[in-house]
Amino acid sequence: MSKKTKLKIGEFSRLMQVTIKTLRHYEQKELLLPDEVDEWTGYRYYSIDQMQRLNTIRDLQRLGFTLDEIKELHEDDSHTPSIRQLDAKINDTEAQLQQLIARRERLLNWRNSRKEMKTMEKFSIQSLPEIIVASHREVIPNYAALGPMCYEKIGPEMQRLGCKCPPPGYCFTIEHHKEYKLTDIDIEYCEQVEEMGQDSDIIQFKRLPAIPKALCMKHIGPYERFYESYTEAFRYMEEHGYKIAGHPRTCYIDGAWNQEDPEKWLSIIQIPIE
Repeated sequence: MSKKTKLKIGEFSRLMQVTIKTLRHYEQKELLLPDEVDEWTGYRYYSIDQMQRLNTIRDLQRLGFTLDEIKELHEDDSHTPSIRQLDAKINDTEAQLQQLIARRERLLNWRNSRKEMKTMEKFSIQSLPEIIVASHREVIPNYAALGPMCYEKIGPEMQRLGCKCPPPGYCFTIEHHKEYKLTDIDIEYCEQVEEMGQDSDIIQFKRLPAIPKALCMKHIGPYERFYESYTEAFRYMEEHGYKIAGHPRTCYIDGAWNQEDPEKWLSIIQIPIE
């Protein structure tokens, strides 16, 4: 009669290409218990049969079964999913597949939109569609306070309210003061959302009408140099016979949140014209 092979946990781990941490987790879940535990040393030993059981666990995990589901199969001594269980897992997989396809489309649209922003001509005439925005208007001490206002106040409140933003994302600011100011800036931050929500003390939802025609201009560099781009934009408008027809928007594409060098910040100035 052949002697039963016993493998220490380290040997079993190495041969089966699984970490000891994972084996201990399986043991805690009572999914793959050691074949023997030495009562004096605490050494754990695994048998050849448990190699196949580990392979079965891995195969079922690859098919989307959770450890709890796998444990139930072993407790029922079936070790193999039923037709009903397989059908349910197929349906789950189909649903996940549709979600992944939808996510892929959103990511592609987002990437392509950013590519268009990067490669667009310096000036372009575009129409801006009607949108719903989450809006916050505040008098901030200076332009440096804009970032913290977005990160610390607006972002958390939008998350609390469950706002959903359609990709690739569209946020902009509108300045409401009648003259240029370095301090006490009356600014409104707007971010496009999918639907109207319930107003709060911080966020108000509004529907902005479409803008039939807007002069769009790329601005690359820090915000302190917006005046240079506005000078160019208004010169372009004058040369082509356009007049301003509403509050300009400043749309932020790349900034301090994803680009350390202010010289590489990309913004789009959008001026309603007629």
